[in-house]
Amino acid sequence: MGGAIAKALENAGVKHAVTLSSFGADKPDKTGPIVGLHELETKLNQIKGLNALHLRAGYFMENTLPQAEVIRSFGRMSSPVDADLKLPMIAIKDVGAAAAEALLKLDFKGKQTQELQGQRDLNYKEVATIIGGVIGKPGLEYVRLPDDQVVQALTSMGMSKDFAKLILEMANAFNRGHVKMLEPRSAKNTTPTSYETFVREVFLPAYRGQAAGA
Repeated sequence: MGGAIAKALENAGVKHAVTLSSFGADKPDKTGPIVGLHELETKLNQIKGLNALHLRAGYFMENTLPQAEVIRSFGRMSSPVDADLKLPMIAIKDVGAAAAEALLKLDFKGKQTQELQGQRDLNYKEVATIIGGVIGKPGLEYVRLPDDQVVQALTSMGMSKDFAKLILEMANAFNRGHVKMLEPRSAKNTTPTSYETFVREVFLPAYRGQAAGA
């Protein structure tokens, strides 16, 4: 996909491109699916005359949405991410707003990266506390699953074993600090939507089986 995108941009003579990348895209390997974004950045950086801005977004708040079904089924939250690991959690609407602003201004030149770190860093214990408070389950527990259970759970949901292993590789890259933000937090890389707002506006309707905004 990255090769097709790069070829299309080059053939069309596009002068400005904003790409959705990820923190960890600076690493060439051992990051699971993020490797594809590293390769996309590399391919676009090789196009002469293209001004490229790679938005290296943090951990999507929307990645926690599958926890709604986990909570309904097991009464707790679980994933392969360490409970105490702080993650730069960001709402995807804030990523879209940053991309739209960049495309409207077109004030970037050459090949650049810009981190988007979300409103603040959170760990899954804090996420569980926030979710539990909103959905009426105070004391909601979070448990990190063993690696073999992660692969089993993902494949039981219809994911291929190979891709499940890539998801696990990405989670472990977070856990050991291989994937992390490179910039100090600042006004430029901090976005407005808090996790509390996300839970009220998006997670809670999903948990109740409703569409957001319904």
